[in-house]
Amino acid sequence: MQERNYSAPYQDPHYYEEDEIDIMELVRKALKNWKFILKCCGVAAVVGLIAGFSIPKTYTVSATLAPESSSGSSGGNLSSLAAMAGINLSSSTTADAFYPELYPQIVSSNPFIVGLFSVPVEFEYKKETIQTDLYVYFKEYFKKPWWGRIPELPGKAVGAVMGIFRGKDESISEDIEVDYNLSDLTPEQVMVASRLKQSIALSVDKKTSLINVSVVTQNPDVALTLATEVISRLQDYVTEYRTQKSRKDLEYYQSVYDDAKEDYYAAQQRYARYVDANQGMTRQSVMIEQQRLQNESDLAFQLYNSCAQQLESAKVMVQKETPVYTMMDPPTRPIRKTGPILPKIIVIMVFLGAVVGAVWAIWGKDWLAGIKDSVREDQDKGSEG
Repeated sequence: MQERNYSAPYQDPHYYEEDEIDIMELVRKALKNWKFILKCCGVAAVVGLIAGFSIPKTYTVSATLAPESSSGSSGGNLSSLAAMAGINLSSSTTADAFYPELYPQIVSSNPFIVGLFSVPVEFEYKKETIQTDLYVYFKEYFKKPWWGRIPELPGKAVGAVMGIFRGKDESISEDIEVDYNLSDLTPEQVMVASRLKQSIALSVDKKTSLINVSVVTQNPDVALTLATEVISRLQDYVTEYRTQKSRKDLEYYQSVYDDAKEDYYAAQQRYARYVDANQGMTRQSVMIEQQRLQNESDLAFQLYNSCAQQLESAKVMVQKETPVYTMMDPPTRPIRKTGPILPKIIVIMVFLGAVVGAVWAIWGKDWLAGIKDSVREDQDKGSEG
């Protein structure tokens, strides 16, 4: 019976040595060109140093908020006070459908961002105090590294030429209030909105429900102003949402209360005038009319009293549904910059320089030599032909 040999491909003693030999060869090539790799690291360190000083400084302001618990017992005190006034709030309790996890989407939405354009800011710029708004700051005073300004040069050149032909009379005054149309933002407004979005970060801890707000800008005063305004507007936005129905109910009950109060006072005046005009009269018709006016006044008072209770119930409901936030870590003006981190940039660039130098030493030289040999062979063949 013929035996089959399946071990033939694995009997080559150099089979397992090829990879090891290749790796050792690569290491040997890298070590042989250590001077070149070291030069690459030096050049990369210089580039990293230039890049680190070219990137504008940034400052970070952080804050932490703790929203109130959405449990049903949160309105216990208000319910007990309302019960003393004869008002029942148990039937009006509803679950809160506005979760903290939605806050990041709110802050990054266009209505919220565009609403920040008109926020006034004051900061120091080249030893001068500048008073403007966030829109002008992110448009005029937002610094870029030198390589980020290159794509803008053609547009600036065209704008300068157009400004010469347009003349001074057609210049637009910066004091004119701008109306921002959310449905039709200009490219400039979109650019400012994008810079604002990149400057604001909001996260929610799912375990503790703590809200962390972080703002990064190129000026510490602007960072503090923006962080404070974001927190304030977020609280107003959530309050507006959660109390929207209650406030509409309050407006309705206030209107009904005012009408009932006016009707009650008018009924009292009619009854008083009739009694004064027929004082001492003993006729039955006078007594009947007096009783009718008194009944109208009593009915108007009952309606007025009922509307007053409903109005107070609506006021308590608005107060109950107004969210309360505890500032765990308030925003403070940063003293030191948070970026760029120059040592980190240099370390990264040196690492990349070492990788590039090693790759070139191991494969690049052979690849370039192969191309030169190929070109030389083609030239030799051409000369022989």
